[in-house]
Amino acid sequence: MYNFDEIIDRRHTNAMNIEGFRDYIFHADESMTFPYKDEEFIRMWVADMEFATPDVVIDGIKERLDKRIFGYTRVFENSYYEAFVNWCKTRYGWSFDKCELVMSNGVIPALYELVAYICKPDEKVLFLTPSYAYFKYAADFNSREYVCSDLIYEDGRYSIDFEDLDRKAADEKTTLLIFCNPHNPSGRVWKEDELKKIAAIIEKHNLWVISDEIHCDLLRLSEQHIPLGKIMPDYRRLITAMAPSKTFNLAGLMISNIMIRDEDLRKIWLNRHYNFDNPLSIAAAQAAYEKGEDWVQALRAYLDENFRFTQEYLAEHLPKAKFRISEATYLAWVDLSEYFEPDESLPMFFAYKTGVLLEGGNMFVQNSDCFIRLNLACPKATLAEGLRRICEAVNTKHTEKYLGED
Repeated sequence: MYNFDEIIDRRHTNAMNIEGFRDYIFHADESMTFPYKDEEFIRMWVADMEFATPDVVIDGIKERLDKRIFGYTRVFENSYYEAFVNWCKTRYGWSFDKCELVMSNGVIPALYELVAYICKPDEKVLFLTPSYAYFKYAADFNSREYVCSDLIYEDGRYSIDFEDLDRKAADEKTTLLIFCNPHNPSGRVWKEDELKKIAAIIEKHNLWVISDEIHCDLLRLSEQHIPLGKIMPDYRRLITAMAPSKTFNLAGLMISNIMIRDEDLRKIWLNRHYNFDNPLSIAAAQAAYEKGEDWVQALRAYLDENFRFTQEYLAEHLPKAKFRISEATYLAWVDLSEYFEPDESLPMFFAYKTGVLLEGGNMFVQNSDCFIRLNLACPKATLAEGLRRICEAVNTKHTEKYLGED
């Protein structure tokens, strides 16, 4: 019914994936050259998908285009709220009051604003590492100190060090926890008992918490997401961030849902935030929530198969790699510590040696040496070629090292 095997040419669309990799990954300009032409790269880095946005969303945009006027726009009508809250009720058994919903042109911009609104200049932001780098950047941007609590890594699986997290949350200057649920980059889906322990630490220390749940729709078919807000139904210092951007491949339309429970913080947001939205983005998001369920289920099944294929391929061709199928996201988190030293630049190695663009553990703050993050939201043929190149390059490197030591 849906053709996720279609290979779509994204050239000449100003796509970050195509045009922006030199700057984003390597902090270089167009003069940086590789043994590969740009069109020869396999792109498994930035977190958008190589799949077409579903037709029901495109149709929603077309219907809005037919209105022919695109003036200043905000989410006024109740229909958007009803579409989104019904999505949350159906999938997660969770809802929120309409007054709590504010809009942002992305979760990242919301983080940048909220850190400034919540944390005084001498206060600190806490998060779990490895971490999506923009949690750190949001603190840096606002000249706030950040504190890391390393996740425990055992047998290829991450868990929370609750004692360490509690100890760091106890600092009276630590006022905000940015919590990633599900977790990026590991793909962990935090279970109810884990979330309850997190909630207890938050309440004990009266922390503000931003729960970044942008990947919550993209779970393996066997998994279930639990919003932190469902665990903490009455906690006022909770902000939940969700978006259609990852789920429906709409990142470029820049629309996110931010649920702010605290009335005073919400007033600050509404007073300071440039509070207008793209009319096409609203139409796209509403259509996605109203009509996109079947497509998402088909997408999840396809991603499950890509993860299964990746696990089998790595086990056969790169047996010393440590990899568990991610419980959520379309991002594989692969431990290559048996093949690389911590100071090696893995993105540079794979770009030069094999023409694969990917992100290395050095891009995820700390506690992530020798990892790579692979975007598996691509046609099976693209994935197979990317994995072939990766495994061939690593095995060649390993063989050359062995022969050099002989």
